[in-house]
Amino acid sequence: MSLPHHKLVAWQRADNLFIRVHRLTWQCFPARERYELGSQLRQAAYSVAANIVEGNARDTARETVGFFNIASASLNETGYGLHAARRLGYISDALYAGLEIEVRSVAAPLNGLIRNKRALIAKRSAAGAAQPSLR
Repeated sequence: MSLPHHKLVAWQRADNLFIRVHRLTWQCFPARERYELGSQLRQAAYSVAANIVEGNARDTARETVGFFNIASASLNETGYGLHAARRLGYISDALYAGLEIEVRSVAAPLNGLIRNKRALIAKRSAAGAAQPSLR
C-alpha cells in the first residue's frame, strides 16, 4: 500500500537522508556524542521527513506550507549539525561533501513544493479579492 506522501520526491529523499544520518550517528560518532549532537541530528533529520508527511496530509494549502516550512528549517538544522560533526572530526570532509549534496537534493524539491503551494494561496487570494462584495 502506497501512501500519498510516498510519491513526493522531497519525502523520498528526506526519508533516505534520515536513515543515512541515523546510521551515521550511531556508527561514526564517539559514544559521548551519540546522545548529544547525534541525538539532535537524528531528531532534525527525522523532523524533515515527518513534517513533509504531516504537511501533505493537511486540508489547506496554508497549513501545508506551514509544515513544509518547518521541514525546511529542520533540513537547515540537519545541514548545520553535519557541518559541526565535520568540524569536530566525527566525519571526514569527503563524507560531509556527500551528505551536503544529499541535503541539497532534499532542499530542491521541498522548495519547489513550498513555491507551488504559496502560488496556489496567492492565486486563491487574488481570486477572492476579485469577487464583488455582497454588501
